[in-house]
Amino acid sequence: MEKKNNSLGSQFRDIILGGQDGVVNVLGVVLAIAAATNETRVIIIAGIAANLAESLSMAAVAYTSTKAYNQYYYSERERERREIKEIPNEERREIYKIYQRKGFRGKLLDQIVTKITSSKRLWLETMMTEELNLSTRQIGGPIHSAFVVGISSIIGSTIPLLPFFFVSVQMGILISLVASTIALFLTGAIKAKFTIGSWLKNGLEMAIIGIVTALVGYGIGAVLGQVF
Repeated sequence: MEKKNNSLGSQFRDIILGGQDGVVNVLGVVLAIAAATNETRVIIIAGIAANLAESLSMAAVAYTSTKAYNQYYYSERERERREIKEIPNEERREIYKIYQRKGFRGKLLDQIVTKITSSKRLWLETMMTEELNLSTRQIGGPIHSAFVVGISSIIGSTIPLLPFFFVSVQMGILISLVASTIALFLTGAIKAKFTIGSWLKNGLEMAIIGIVTALVGYGIGAVLGQVF
């Protein structure tokens, strides 16, 4: 069950990462182009290019970061395993200090240390989580992570771009902004449901990110349109 929950948590993190980044970045691009050119064809071409570039970039980042974390985790795990075997007294003192800092004292502290160090597996896992703050929850398949992030980014990137296929530029700007803001709000609200915090606060936080991005992108596009 724990492994399943870790997998679901990792996938959810990747979906949020790809989707949110896709919405925010492409929203800024299409609104900047819309303000600068007011030409549907140019907006769509630029939006599609940004969509693909963003999705491929996010997938590549997800692949390399996941692979790097996996390598780092297992190298540190092997180092801790070796130290437990070669310098057990020093590693036992580390366990003692960790739980002493947590407030345990006397006989109870000794019992905790004895219990943990009686099992090499428990000892190793304790060192990984308590000393190094490394968790198996962030371990995943690099290819799978890249796929999930990439697809999520494509879907997220499509939201601000889609209106320009069907309506005028001015109407597309309005619909793109509203749709992207709603998507970001829902993403933040859902994230809070799976993690911690207020769904309203998290939703508004992500929605504000979208609004600020839109205003910055539109402002840059408007200025560049006047200059060039």
